[in-house]
Amino acid sequence: MAEIGIRKKTAMTYEQALEKLPEMLKAEGFGVLTQIDVKETLKSKIGVDFRKYRILGACNPKFAHQALGKVLEVGVLLPCNVVVYEGDDGKAVVIAVDPMQTLAAARPELAPVANEVQTRLARVIAGLA
Repeated sequence: MAEIGIRKKTAMTYEQALEKLPEMLKAEGFGVLTQIDVKETLKSKIGVDFRKYRILGACNPKFAHQALGKVLEVGVLLPCNVVVYEGDDGKAVVIAVDPMQTLAAARPELAPVANEVQTRLARVIAGLA
């Protein structure tokens, strides 16, 4: 089975990864627009316990504008999600969407933009300890 996204198991704690990621994303031109605390949401909405798990909605305005200029409906696939969760060993696992699996797969004309976004997200993930 193929991997989903660009993944790295880190040596950091969940909290350390959440602290470091926004600055690393910013260095690649992304801002964090949204954060969803999945653990808290599941607890408050349906009363279940879940591991520490957060979804960051990251956006690079330059590339979002390029993609929207080619395919207006691409907004349904934006922003680029980056997931941080606590692994069973207490260390953070970080996964970023792979736009070549989403944007470019859905609309081949978006491949050049998707490739650049993939490169930048991969550098962020690779830079995690």
